[in-house]
Amino acid sequence: MKINILGTEYTIERRKQSEDPKLKDYDGYCDPSVKRIVVESKEEGPNSIENLRQCEDEILRHEIVHAFLVESGLQDNTHVCSKGWARNEELVDWIALQAPKLFKAFQEGNCL
Repeated sequence: MKINILGTEYTIERRKQSEDPKLKDYDGYCDPSVKRIVVESKEEGPNSIENLRQCEDEILRHEIVHAFLVESGLQDNTHVCSKGWARNEELVDWIALQAPKLFKAFQEGNCL
């Protein structure tokens, strides 16, 4: 599946943990170097939640946000105001401006 992140095409892949060593430590990841988002395909087990698709969709939304931050040039913005991200006006403004595009990408990714 492909989605548009601020004019950049990203590929979304669902993989099993056995297929991707990076998924040993993470439920998903965004690799901006190759414009790829990977989400772990969860497998039912005795300790798994019942709605695995909802879990995967939450992970996908998380990784899409990473892609939006990267494509907005915020990947190197590691300095946070002393009040934290919730009060960082720059971040709040970014979210407010990009929200329609975020929701469109969530729809394209079938994860709303």
